[in-house]
Amino acid sequence: MTEPTTPPQPGSAVDPRLLEILVCPVTKGPLRYDRAAGELISEQAGLAFPIRDGIPIMLPDEARRLEG
Repeated sequence: MTEPTTPPQPGSAVDPRLLEILVCPVTKGPLRYDRAAGELISEQAGLAFPIRDGIPIMLPDEARRLEG
């Protein structure tokens, strides 16, 4: 009998070295990693870039606009 598997948490498999070198593709500014939401946040651009299967999707068209 196989054990049930727990789905990975959003963003849980992102390589920390990758997070250190990534910048916002719009502003070239810093990104904040939101592990709970599985996103990289660019405060300057007002965008949240999704992380899918441990891979940051750094396309402005794929980003979510931040509210506020």
